[in-house]
Amino acid sequence: MRKPRDFDSELKALADKAKQLKERRVRELGALVTATGAETLDADVLAGALLDAVANTDKATGEGWRKRGAAFFRGETRDTASGPGKQPEGTLPTGGGAASA
Repeated sequence: MRKPRDFDSELKALADKAKQLKERRVRELGALVTATGAETLDADVLAGALLDAVANTDKATGEGWRKRGAAFFRGETRDTASGPGKQPEGTLPTGGGAASA
C-alpha cells in the first residue's frame, strides 16, 4: 500500500517557492532600475512613467521601447535618441547611462 501524500507540506513548499520567486523578481526589477540609471528619478516620476508605459496602446511606441530594451540587454551602447539631450517621445531618460546588467 502506498504512503498517503502530505498535501499540507506540499502546499507549504509551493507557497515558499512562490515567495522566493516573487522576492527574486523584485530584486531583479530593482537591479534593472539601477542599471538603467532610473534610480536618479524621483519615485513619483518613475511610477508615472511606468504607469504610462502600462497604459500605452500605441503599438509603434511599444515596439520602439521593446527594441531599445533589447539593445540595452545585448549591451549595445548606441543612443537611439534623435540628438543630444533629446529623447524619443514616450521614453524614459537615461541620465546615468546604462551599466552592464
